[in-house]
Amino acid sequence: MTDQAVDTGGVQLSQDAAAETRFLGRTRELKELRADIERAGLDTISGRKAPRARVLLIAGKSGSGRTALAEELVRQVADGYRDGVLRARLSEPDGTPVPTERVARELLTALELPTPAGAAEDDLTAALREALADRRTLLLLDDAASAEQVDALLPDTPECLVVAVSGGPLTGIADVRPCTLGGLDTKSAVELLSRHTGSVRITVDPRAAEGLVEECQGQPAALMLAGGWLAARPKAAVADLAKHLHADGDEGTTPLGRVFRLACTSLPAPAARILRLLSLAPAGLVDPHTAAALAGCSVGGARTTLDDFVALGLLHAVESPLPQYEVPGCLQPLLKALAEAQDRPAELQLARARMLERTVRLLQSCRAITETDSPEAREKLQGMPRSLRFPSPRAAADWLSIRRPALLAAARLAVADGELDTLARRLMAQLVRAMVAHFGTQAAAPDLYDIHRLVLDVAERRELPREKAAALLNLADLDARTGRTQEALARYRAALDAGREANDPYATGRAMESVGGAHLELGDYDRAADWYGRALVQRLARDERADAARLYGRIAAAHTYAGRYGEAQRNWRAAVAGHRKNGDVAAHARALSELARVQEYAGRLEESMETCLEAVEWARRAEDVRLQAALQLRLADTLEHLGDPAAASLHRGAAERLLAEEPQEPETQAEPGPEQPDLPEHDANACEIRSTSAED
Repeated sequence: MTDQAVDTGGVQLSQDAAAETRFLGRTRELKELRADIERAGLDTISGRKAPRARVLLIAGKSGSGRTALAEELVRQVADGYRDGVLRARLSEPDGTPVPTERVARELLTALELPTPAGAAEDDLTAALREALADRRTLLLLDDAASAEQVDALLPDTPECLVVAVSGGPLTGIADVRPCTLGGLDTKSAVELLSRHTGSVRITVDPRAAEGLVEECQGQPAALMLAGGWLAARPKAAVADLAKHLHADGDEGTTPLGRVFRLACTSLPAPAARILRLLSLAPAGLVDPHTAAALAGCSVGGARTTLDDFVALGLLHAVESPLPQYEVPGCLQPLLKALAEAQDRPAELQLARARMLERTVRLLQSCRAITETDSPEAREKLQGMPRSLRFPSPRAAADWLSIRRPALLAAARLAVADGELDTLARRLMAQLVRAMVAHFGTQAAAPDLYDIHRLVLDVAERRELPREKAAALLNLADLDARTGRTQEALARYRAALDAGREANDPYATGRAMESVGGAHLELGDYDRAADWYGRALVQRLARDERADAARLYGRIAAAHTYAGRYGEAQRNWRAAVAGHRKNGDVAAHARALSELARVQEYAGRLEESMETCLEAVEWARRAEDVRLQAALQLRLADTLEHLGDPAAASLHRGAAERLLAEEPQEPETQAEPGPEQPDLPEHDANACEIRSTSAED
């Protein structure tokens, strides 16, 4: 999609932060910061080895150029950190602190390390510190809201360096001397202006240029907006802009606010409206589709306007394979205040709804492009506007990957809004399905966990028991897969209650079976058998024969664990009969295999051999070569126990020949048995909202 704008995310790992650009001023500050890296700390002076990474703090108001200074410092010293640079933003555009759990997860992902879904903050920060313990890495933590945020992410090694950026001192972090920024020096500020206006107007009237710098108090963000205003008006003199700003001498307005107000009033009405609505962009990340949906205009027109904003200094263009932009953090509160002052609440809410609807349709298209075998999906895809279609599955996956931070932020904001819950639920359902389609459940699990928690929030707020049950089941499945079985059990029980309240047989049946699986994992075999039995009763009552046959096998597995081989055999026979009646040859063969295993455990070797031979025949009919080979090996072991090594050798030879016919996987893989009980499969579609309620 050539007109999509994407974002690379708030965290990335690289050997060089960005292409070198000419940095203006701050010579003294850079010198002090570099000297501070080598400064002897309090621990060194007292004779102790420094236990943690050195922290350099750059403090200043938003728009003071604090992030630019941090990036320049990182560029200058990055070569001394062989393991590269990690970046993270610790605050949202509106100033809300980013949860430390999310930041730690993103940093671990940047290091290509596993991040279990739903892992606690302490576990993730501990994993991050462990990962950095033997590395020499530079961390840039931008927009820190508190010392606690930074402290939780500090590496426990002096080999690493942390550069933190904040609005003020971070009291609580030992041995940190903040570098507090004011305005640029006059020479650097004038040069910054000349980059936008050209040197002629500055040379003609240097006093006016210096006066403009003074009006802007040397603040880089204000100077860039002033330069953009002058660049758009080649015939305007620098003194004209200085007069405008001086005339707007509102004591309650900052220099940045005055320049911003002048820039906005100079825009055509449609462009000014688009600019105001960008305050609604999730995480301050904008692409042409986002802007077009917010303003209700064409994608092409939105992109042209966004490029104009970049030239005026109102947006930053983000380096990306697809067009994307970022609202400068210092302008975010100004845009929000302007939108609230000039647009009615209903208009802003309608813009949010249009943006969410466009995002839902893009996600539908993103998923549909993967369903090439489905005529319905192809027809639905062809019915979408051309601007919403992706040229290939690869292009869709790239868009989803790059837009991921904005999409997740859109889901969080939609849920927090509370007035567009139906759209929020549709967005989250499509986001889950698109991520599973392109990345797979395992790779997307951490993001899916967060989305399911949001679904749960909406379901509880709106008192939607069916959606609540679905979210709880999905969260519990992810808990179970990461070893948090007790947490999973509690959520399965809650899902059962919600399913009963909704009178949803699917949810209640799956919840009961999952409760049994959790008890089995915890070693409580009696309760596992009991809960599997309850689920079986429901399946039998609904004449769901395939599920009933499978549950007989799960009950048998629980009895096998408990050493009740008689009960286990009785249930495996019921499973065998059920699969035979259903015509499921493969399941029939595996159930016979498990019955033979239990008979062997019970010491009934002759019966085990007979059952095993029968299982071999059914496995042959099912064309399951690996199961046939495993059964032949089991027969060989049994015959050796019975004192018939010659017959055992024949069966081993048969197993070897069978495995030789499977060149893809030549190694023997034992058939599934009660040693490895499986919990119910995670159902990606369970997040899909099935309610038909009207827009809230």
